[in-house]
Amino acid sequence: MNPVKIEFLGTGTSQGIPIIGCDCDVCRSSEKKDNRLRSSVLVKSLSQSVVIDCGPDFRQQMLRSNCNSLDAVVITHEHMDHISGLDDVRPFNFKSRSDMNIFCTERVEKRLHEQFSYAFSEVKYPGSPGFIINKINSNDPFLIGDQYWTPILASHGTMPVMGYRIDNFTYLTDVSSITNGEVEKIIGSSILVINALRTTKHFSHFSLDEAIAFGLRTKAKKVLITHASHELGLHSEVNKNLPEGFSLAYDGLEITIE
Repeated sequence: MNPVKIEFLGTGTSQGIPIIGCDCDVCRSSEKKDNRLRSSVLVKSLSQSVVIDCGPDFRQQMLRSNCNSLDAVVITHEHMDHISGLDDVRPFNFKSRSDMNIFCTERVEKRLHEQFSYAFSEVKYPGSPGFIINKINSNDPFLIGDQYWTPILASHGTMPVMGYRIDNFTYLTDVSSITNGEVEKIIGSSILVINALRTTKHFSHFSLDEAIAFGLRTKAKKVLITHASHELGLHSEVNKNLPEGFSLAYDGLEITIE
């Protein structure tokens, strides 16, 4: 298997950190690991580059990552902090002279047609982004280039949300519950990425304790926490109190899956 590099483009919640107008210790922190763009990862192999989610910080993330080519965008769900950056795939459209492959559920596709109606118009305005929708569902793995992706269905409050497993790497965000059958798809992962919004309970996200319990349940060798809000606390303080094998992800973190 060719090595796959995972770069964390963003590890924050829908408002990012710092939050506009907030003067809490986390939002005022000068520690780079406390600054979090909206959650997204770049999955890069020798042959291709794919991002999971494309939020409002997408342009900034691509520039910071020095990502010069992109083969596909895989979407977890239709909230704006996960799709609103799709207009900024245009430079990749122009460079490759082709539309961008988008992998998403039928529900998400419907939302994209509403949000980006101009991209799907029969008579498109020059310079509009171009998308090729590849519909997926939780029952069927799909192929992007030479990589097999296994969808994992979870719940984000009352909303369905997709996680994904690529080889021994599993990425889940915005999860509040998941069935036993879907957890079975995760078992055997070397690395699990899971969301933890804050220390207290939330109706549509795991709390830190819930994320830890879930990570232990999957028996993943390493668990990385993402989609953190400022309410979770300072990176250094939270990180030092996590169980063995657990750590907070941060923007710019790179890991390699062998």
